[in-house]
Amino acid sequence: MHIVIMGCGRVGSTLAHNLESRGHSVAVVDQDADAFRRLGPDFGGITVTGAGFDGDVLRQAGIERADAFAAVSSGDNSNIISARLARETFGVSRVAACIYDPRRAQVYERLGIPTVATVRWTADRIVRHLVPEGNLEIFRDPTSTVSIIEVPVHDGWIGRPLRALEDAAGARAAYLTRFGIGTLPTAGAVLQEGDQLFMLVTDDIADAVTRVAGTSPEGGE
Repeated sequence: MHIVIMGCGRVGSTLAHNLESRGHSVAVVDQDADAFRRLGPDFGGITVTGAGFDGDVLRQAGIERADAFAAVSSGDNSNIISARLARETFGVSRVAACIYDPRRAQVYERLGIPTVATVRWTADRIVRHLVPEGNLEIFRDPTSTVSIIEVPVHDGWIGRPLRALEDAAGARAAYLTRFGIGTLPTAGAVLQEGDQLFMLVTDDIADAVTRVAGTSPEGGE
């Protein structure tokens, strides 16, 4: 793949090296030529000095043959404008933008641009490391909206269809760990003793899902 990155800060330079190490061709765009020093002498990709929302600059970076585009500069406006330009003008199908203001990220998501709201996501992760309370969280998406948590399963659910628990909790299972092996649950999956259950939740339903799974179902013993 050929990938164009707009922004050569810490995120952009790290991303460029990561992608290049995977065998992809990479072009990095930044308005500050000195920023390319972060790439080091071993970087074998293209560097283009200029604004990432300038069509001519993007063409120099190979946007017309690009398979993907990442806007990771320090400016939200620049990131979203360049991301939309890459997708809507040059037809790049895989586009992502780094957005520091989570309120803006929600707006841009509605425009169909996948965003990473870095401030909200980072702050949330740090809080959860500093104050490890509540549900055992395994994963949280970059917008800090959806997470996967491990939920305790009451013995009353053992032998019952997983779908029954999902319906009662109002959430879906992400996966099960059975005999130490992760398993994607099927439509007819039945909960067994020793299963570890991991559910997809949002913050507003996490406690309720945990409570339902940890309580005996109606008619259970």
